[in-house]
Amino acid sequence: MRVTLGDPPALIPGFEQAHREQSAAYPATAVEWQPVHTVYVPADRFDAGTVAGWGNTALDLLRRHLSRKDMTRFFEMHEQTARIVHEKVTAKLGTEPVEDLRVDFEDGYGLRPAEEDGHVAQAAEAVAALHADGTLPRRWGLRVKSFADGDPVRSIRTLDGFLTGVIERVGHLPEGFVVTFPKVLMKAYLGQFADCLEALEKGLGLAEGRLRFEMQVEAPQTVRFLDAGLVPALGGRLAAAHFGVFDYTASCSLPPHEQRLDHPACDHARHVMQTSFAGTGVELSDGSLAASPASDDRYVVRNLWWRHVSLIRHSLSHGFYQGWDMHPSHLVSRYVAVYHFHLSHYEEYAQRVRDWEERRGPEGGVMDEPATVKTMAAALRRADLALGNA
Repeated sequence: MRVTLGDPPALIPGFEQAHREQSAAYPATAVEWQPVHTVYVPADRFDAGTVAGWGNTALDLLRRHLSRKDMTRFFEMHEQTARIVHEKVTAKLGTEPVEDLRVDFEDGYGLRPAEEDGHVAQAAEAVAALHADGTLPRRWGLRVKSFADGDPVRSIRTLDGFLTGVIERVGHLPEGFVVTFPKVLMKAYLGQFADCLEALEKGLGLAEGRLRFEMQVEAPQTVRFLDAGLVPALGGRLAAAHFGVFDYTASCSLPPHEQRLDHPACDHARHVMQTSFAGTGVELSDGSLAASPASDDRYVVRNLWWRHVSLIRHSLSHGFYQGWDMHPSHLVSRYVAVYHFHLSHYEEYAQRVRDWEERRGPEGGVMDEPATVKTMAAALRRADLALGNA
């Protein structure tokens, strides 16, 4: 064909550099396994029996308070879907109740200067025991105190003692480790914490980049400095960003009865997190429900599950596939909501992807765009990983 411009590349100076920067900042990555939750356990209440104990408690609650028939009616599920969900939740609680565990030395633990070193050693011992037993969750770690509290030495001492203790007892650092860094009120704290991780790697003889961390987004100040540039600036150590609903809503001066995960202020913060880290590979996690059953009364337990499921569904609909769980009862509602979400559209998505790939005409009047097909394929992959099909 005839063209007017003789040498298009000459008209686009700097393209190759810009494209290299794009590829580095926004790598094309496949959907990989991400835990559906992070379980936070205060350090003074954590031991080698915690994971099994949470699973047993959750399984007992499920068996006593939520039959398959109850699930159909209570959570508005199709009968066949409810049967599958009930079976999967029962099996999950009996085999892998916790996918991601965080030993908490921050808000859930408090200020205990005379006790913290001892609890660090106990936590390391418990992790070593879980690893030896083959029951250490696929993702695990600890949450240290914030630099914003004014005592970074305590934060790093706890992290150092925990890592040193685990490695001494196990002989190496088991896979899946990550540390949670809370209340990041100043951007500088991120670089300072990353430098501490680098120093720990060298001191412990770990491979470069082995220690990665999650930042918590818990204040409007933090939202203002979120951007994709944080990832390369931190040397790839930023693994995830977790939303902290109660500190965030308190920072926004919301009244106590409005401190909830589905408040519009929280939606805004989560959407900023999404746009800031889209395409970077940084995982996103939502926050928690700060409530547990006040009694073992069936009505009380099931009402808490109903509220928790509604919040999880809200998170999932906004593209947040992970959240925090703070009590064994939350495991039931977590897996119920997640499994139902992934099963609800699975067959529909699979058929639409097949139709697209085989160039068949749209059924039901749906004309899928390439971006939609790509999203459905990712949703199917994410569902398979969450449901244990992959």
